[in-house]
Amino acid sequence: QVLSHNLYTVLCIPHDPVALEEHFRDDDDGPVSSQGYMPYLNKYILDKVSPLAIPLQPAVSQALPSLVQGCQSQLQGSGLHIISHQDAFKLWCLFNFLSEDKYPLVMVPDEVEYLLKKICTAMNVELNSCELDDYFSQEPEAQGGLTVWQFLDMVNSGRFLRGIEQEAVSMAVEEVYQEVIEDVLKQGYLWKRGQLRRNWSERWFTLKPSVLSYYMSEERKEKKGSITLDKHCCVEVLPDRDGKRCMFCVKTSSRTYEMSASDTRQRQEWTLAIQTAIRLQAEGKKSLHKDLKQKRREQREQREQRKAAKEEETQRLKQLQEEKERKLQGGLEEVLGACPSLATMLLPPVTSGLPGALRGLGTRDRGSAPLCRKRILELEDMRERLQEALQQEVKARQDEESVRYAQARLLAEEEEKLKQLMKLKEEQEEYIIKTQREKQVLKQEMENKNKWKENFPQSCVGPCRSAGSPLFSVPSQVAQRKLRQASTNVKHWNVQMNRLMHPIGPGDKRTNVSGGGFAGYQPFLSQRDSSLKLRQKAEDKSSDPTRDNSKENVSNGGNSGVPSSPDADTMVTEPTN
Repeated sequence: QVLSHNLYTVLCIPHDPVALEEHFRDDDDGPVSSQGYMPYLNKYILDKVSPLAIPLQPAVSQALPSLVQGCQSQLQGSGLHIISHQDAFKLWCLFNFLSEDKYPLVMVPDEVEYLLKKICTAMNVELNSCELDDYFSQEPEAQGGLTVWQFLDMVNSGRFLRGIEQEAVSMAVEEVYQEVIEDVLKQGYLWKRGQLRRNWSERWFTLKPSVLSYYMSEERKEKKGSITLDKHCCVEVLPDRDGKRCMFCVKTSSRTYEMSASDTRQRQEWTLAIQTAIRLQAEGKKSLHKDLKQKRREQREQREQRKAAKEEETQRLKQLQEEKERKLQGGLEEVLGACPSLATMLLPPVTSGLPGALRGLGTRDRGSAPLCRKRILELEDMRERLQEALQQEVKARQDEESVRYAQARLLAEEEEKLKQLMKLKEEQEEYIIKTQREKQVLKQEMENKNKWKENFPQSCVGPCRSAGSPLFSVPSQVAQRKLRQASTNVKHWNVQMNRLMHPIGPGDKRTNVSGGGFAGYQPFLSQRDSSLKLRQKAEDKSSDPTRDNSKENVSNGGNSGVPSSPDADTMVTEPTN
């Protein structure tokens, strides 16, 4: 009653004291055995428990102190202290998880080897499988499986953990306990980028099939947040940037989380572990090791079925051979019954052989000798044919067995290939979905762009073209090229016009040698040219005084040999192109 009450309390089940009394109403005398209590435990307690209601943690050890006391007494009785009491409780939890679903609970040798290998791998030590095989061969009662006390005694004996410190063993047991019982796929330190402040912080991450949680430190006392994983999540590798290397991100439906590992190997391990968690969510599985345990159990059952089928086939062949030998013996007895003299000859030593019997037959019973000889030859022929048929059947059975094994191997290979194809199909479907999403996004952007083009006012089309808008990039380039060409032509014509519009400067007065011309027109022309010369000189002096000086020097140099005249200022030179 106390045990049942404690189990009801720990497993969060409503108490039902009446069920216990009704179950043991017909058997109320004497102590209750484990075989008598197990049906009540299965029917009224374990069948009402959900898997999430059994947190196998130290709280259970406090609720069941008798178990811890039993582990302590068992370990103290052995006289060794390789594992602590808390480690013994965790090993008990691992034993219950890996044991077979029958009472009393036992762990088969394959599961024992699996658990010891995981513990040794956590300590970077290789398990000696030959020594484990020797242990099972020396203990015939352990061939069917080990009980929890035998398992704890074997681990605590130091036979497989020789030369390893207790602290290392405790850390390895804790790691395996978290992986198998608490479904921790991977844990360790990673750098995480914040969402608001965008700074990098080092956090302790713990990955489970449904959630990726992160804490301030590996003691996991202060939880900073969690990332819920589902089948729509994905993990991607990112290039190095912002001074961080070995980066990757986890994309959910609401946010993208950026993280950085210490090296490339850690990044690969984390990405593979997160992909495994996402695959479990897509397949609707809640625990990785429960699935692995079920697969190992199915493999053992298939191996046992093949072994039983092989033994059955061998037994059938043996029975068939015995039956043929009985038929042959019956035919020989029939022949001997038909020939009494032959029976008396063959009775003393059968090892004398048939030729000796025939010789005796020829000397003692010549009347029935031909008939007996004929019958014996027929029996020998029948025996040879039966032996040939038996050998052919044995060979056929062997060929059939080899073909069956080959078919089983091919089926296993086909199943593996099918799994790979299914995985590739899932990856292709995910890629197709992703591509369709990107296509929809691009299509939406194009629709928005076309809609904006349609709604864009016509009055802004000209400014956009002249301003180099991306909507009119090609016409804008052509227009700009034409504008540059027109500007070049304008500059060229401006230069030509400036040359043509250059005013005519004054020059020396040309003497009239012939003395022709109109006498009245000459004073008027000289007066006009004089006024033009004075105005031009004033403009040249105001604009470029050095030019005036140079012209005067040239003029003086050119007329150095000619006497000056008062009419020299009124002389006009003809312009030259």
